[in-house]
Amino acid sequence: MIKYLIEKEFKQIFRNSFLPRMIVMYPCVMMLVLPWAASLEIKNINLSVVDNSHSSYSRELIQKTASSGYFRLTNVSPSYNKAIESIESGESDIVMEIPTRFEQDLVNEGSTHLLIAANTVNGTKGGLGSSYLSSIVLDFASDIRNKSIATKSTPTPSAMPNINIVTQHKYNPHLDYKMFMIPALMVVLLTILCGFLPALNIVSEKEKGTIEQINVTPVSRFTFIMAKLIPYWTIGFVVLSICFGVAALVYGLVPVGHLTTIYFFAVLYVLAISGFGLVISNYSETMQQAMFVMFFFMMILILLSGLFTPINSMPQWAQNITIFNPLKYFIQVMRLVYLKGSGIMELTTQVIALATFAIVFNSWAVISYRKKS
Repeated sequence: MIKYLIEKEFKQIFRNSFLPRMIVMYPCVMMLVLPWAASLEIKNINLSVVDNSHSSYSRELIQKTASSGYFRLTNVSPSYNKAIESIESGESDIVMEIPTRFEQDLVNEGSTHLLIAANTVNGTKGGLGSSYLSSIVLDFASDIRNKSIATKSTPTPSAMPNINIVTQHKYNPHLDYKMFMIPALMVVLLTILCGFLPALNIVSEKEKGTIEQINVTPVSRFTFIMAKLIPYWTIGFVVLSICFGVAALVYGLVPVGHLTTIYFFAVLYVLAISGFGLVISNYSETMQQAMFVMFFFMMILILLSGLFTPINSMPQWAQNITIFNPLKYFIQVMRLVYLKGSGIMELTTQVIALATFAIVFNSWAVISYRKKS
C-alpha cells in the first residue's frame, strides 16, 4: 500500500511544473548569491581624516590605512567639527584626527595620542571599523618603533625587550568568512525546502478535497505520514548533493570529514524538519495559514541557530531556547565536518538531539492526523 502512496506523492510533485525546477534551481541560485551577501566582514568603510600634523609620519599612516583594503578615504577635513559634519551627512563612517605634534611626540617621547570617532548607529560596522583602524595604528606604531631601534647606535640592541607573536588560524587558515557560512547556508536551504513543502502538502489536499479519498481507505495514519515523508527525504538528499557540487566547483570547498557522516545526519534532520512541517499541516485549514505559521517558526529557528550570531554571545534565556532548535544542531554538524573533519563519535550530542526531534515530530504528526470519513 505504501508503495502506491509514495508513487502518488512523486506524481503530484512532478505534475507541478514549477516544483521540480525550484528544487534544482533554488539551491544553485542561493549558493551562488548568499555566501557573498551573508557575511559579517566589514569593508569599504568611509573614512574622514583630520591631519593637523602634515608630517611625513602622518602621511605614511594615512597611506597605510587607505591601502589596507578596509577603508575608503572619502573626506579630508580641516577640523574635527567639519569631519563630524561629514558623518552626520552620511559621507563618512569614521573620523581619524591626527594631532599637531604627532611626529615630534613619536620621535622625542615615543608616544602620542590619536582620536578615532565612529558612527555606531550600525553598531557592528562602527565597532569593527574602530577595531580595524586601531589595529592598523598599532601596527604602524610598531613599525616606527622597529625603525627607531634599527637607527640607534646602542651597543646591545638585541637586549631590548621584544615579543614575536606567531598566529596559527586552525581549520580556516585564510579567515575566509564564506568557508564558515556556506555549510550553514546549506542547512537553511534544506530547512526551507523540506520544511515548507511538507507544511503545504496535507493542507493543499484539504483545500482540493482529495484528502477525503484517503480518509475512506483502510490506510493507517502511520503509513500515510511515512508516504508523505519519504519523498521529501529524497528531495533533501538531492538538494544537499547539489549544494555540495556548487560549493566544490565555485568555492573550492570540500568537507574535511566524510560525506557519509553528513548524509547520516541529513537523514535525521530531514525527517525531523519534514515531520515538523507535517504537524503544522495537520493543524492548518488553509495553505495561507500553514505558510504564515511555518514562516513564523522558520524565522525563530534561523535567528536562534547560530547562523550569524554565536550562541554563546546570546543571553542565557536565548541559549536555553536554542536547546529545542534542531537547526542549531545540524549547523554545528555541517561546520564541524566541513572545517574540522569531525566524525560521528565526536558528534554524539547532535545525534541524540536530532534523533529525538525526528521521533517526537513524526510521532506528533501521526497522532495529530485525524481521518474523517
